[in-house]
Amino acid sequence: MEIYVFDGTLEGILTSVFDSYERKSTLVKLVSTEHHLPDVFQETYTVISDDTKAKRVWKGLQKKLEPDWMKRFYKSFLSEQPQTFQDLFDFAHYIFDNPPGVEDNFGNPVVLAVSQMDRKVHREKHRMEAFIRFQQTGDGIFYAHIDPDFNVLPLISDHFRKRYADQKWIIFDLKRKYGLFFDLDKVEEITFDFTSEMSSSLNTLPAQILDPKEELYSLLWKDYFRSTNIPSRKNMKLHIRHVPKRYWKYLSEKQI
Repeated sequence: MEIYVFDGTLEGILTSVFDSYERKSTLVKLVSTEHHLPDVFQETYTVISDDTKAKRVWKGLQKKLEPDWMKRFYKSFLSEQPQTFQDLFDFAHYIFDNPPGVEDNFGNPVVLAVSQMDRKVHREKHRMEAFIRFQQTGDGIFYAHIDPDFNVLPLISDHFRKRYADQKWIIFDLKRKYGLFFDLDKVEEITFDFTSEMSSSLNTLPAQILDPKEELYSLLWKDYFRSTNIPSRKNMKLHIRHVPKRYWKYLSEKQI
């Protein structure tokens, strides 16, 4: 078995697929640089991401897969899971080495694995769209920071651009240290450094950064939430099923 070490990018996975055919490698273990542990007893090949090779593999997949499956491939990659990188590599080989239509064979382990990871990432995307709460800063920008299980920022960009088309906003992923900024015209990726005070809480920003009216808005929303709550009809088990506890940190109404 050869160990293919790549840089953790989608281009890296696609380049790995290209190189494996070019090198006639029959058994490959794909490992990102972040998770690679050198072993003198195993043969290692370093994959250099190549845009031309990656595009050829991507176009090859597009010829054999419907657009929906191409989306599943991409969303699975955004999971950032080491095993999923291997699954995507094996899935690409399975598609190329077999007649059209094999992607519907859910009895194949890699087809099933990619499909299941796609659903997990899609579920996280949906929950981020539902549970993100913005706070207005002193300069009029609506801000939220998150730490999702998967890298879903590329998937939620269009939703928030359309829903808040008349507001400048930033959604920042604390775990991956980058964010999205909408300037009323376009969405751009941004990076910046946090102070420990800013990053210590997921549900609020320091008072000196917020718009003076933001605290009042938060109190009004909490009062509304309390007034509409009916204790006698409380079903916590059902509530947690729809709003898992790990998402409560985003909801101001939970900070009562």
